[in-house]
Amino acid sequence: MNSKKALLLATVMAMPAAAMAQPVTGLYVGGGAGVNWLTDSDGGNLQSFIDSTNVNPNNLGLTPSGGFNASFSVGFVGVISVGYGFGNGLRLELEGNYRQNEVDQVAATGFSGSSGGTARTYGVMANVLYDFGATSRWVVQPYVGLGAGYAVHDYDNVSLRGRTTAGTTVPQFRIDDSDGRFAYQAILGLGLPISSVPGLALTAEYRFFGMLSPEFAATATNAIGVTRRTNVEVDAFNHSLLLGVRYNFGRSAPVAGPVAAAAPAPARTFLVFFDWNRADLTARTRQIIAEAAQARGRQQVTRIEVTGHTDTSGSPQYNQGLSVRRANAVAAELVRLGVPRGDITARGVGEGQLLVPTPDNTREPQNRRVEIVLL
Repeated sequence: MNSKKALLLATVMAMPAAAMAQPVTGLYVGGGAGVNWLTDSDGGNLQSFIDSTNVNPNNLGLTPSGGFNASFSVGFVGVISVGYGFGNGLRLELEGNYRQNEVDQVAATGFSGSSGGTARTYGVMANVLYDFGATSRWVVQPYVGLGAGYAVHDYDNVSLRGRTTAGTTVPQFRIDDSDGRFAYQAILGLGLPISSVPGLALTAEYRFFGMLSPEFAATATNAIGVTRRTNVEVDAFNHSLLLGVRYNFGRSAPVAGPVAAAAPAPARTFLVFFDWNRADLTARTRQIIAEAAQARGRQQVTRIEVTGHTDTSGSPQYNQGLSVRRANAVAAELVRLGVPRGDITARGVGEGQLLVPTPDNTREPQNRRVEIVLL
């Protein structure tokens, strides 16, 4: 590593933690776990079930207006995902998920007994997400997402289990079946990048997850032991809260050891960063340029090199012109602050000297910069 790059890296390392929050670019993996609320499931009217039995409703233990309903205790949820970020806030990912809730209570008109059973949901989703502030290096990055896919909803022995007294069986109602349907979800989340581990972020999410109404086979046994079957449509709507982690591959680790030896030198090198496709100066960039002008007055400086850079988004020809405009904007501000124009050398190198190596057509905030070097 040459001394110039060491100086630049040391300067970036000295920036606040918020500036190290980079947009998700390239391949990433994630995972999360938390609590899940499965809403009450209303199976609707059982009149068609009664009609299909050709048995007197009183014998089956049903009334003509009989219905089914199941409520569930708070359960748990887990998700894993692999995705790709485009560096501008947009992300695409493929997700696998699992949810489980125990039965709290089952009600079916005409049946009695103890409630029991488990509801499970698992599936695969394709998600589109957008990170707000991805190009502004916010400390906390909110994001939203929508997903669609396929899920299986499973009722494991969700039932009213009757009791046997004096040789008579109280009517029983039971669903032990699964069904796969189209699934959809909405996601609201927050990402907290960990500056000490580039690419790593903690996440907190709320998810609404639903399915088109699954249809299960239900069985009922009457007081004399006759069993009948029918199909029951149920609801499958979930509210989930998750905590997780996300890791974006390809991020550079902090440089340690030899770079520390160059610690006194960064005062002679200043970095001014620009928004994407912009060459105008913000209040923050003017402050940094003013610090460079003040440092010139305190040191023996013979000349100032001002070099403009861009990231790899856009064509090389356009980026060359953009880097020149950025360098000239900084040089003009130095002159306004009292630095003689003859002491300043301003040039642009386009995308030819990347601070953070990236593929072509990639937006990288740390590559959109002007270097001010006091010599």
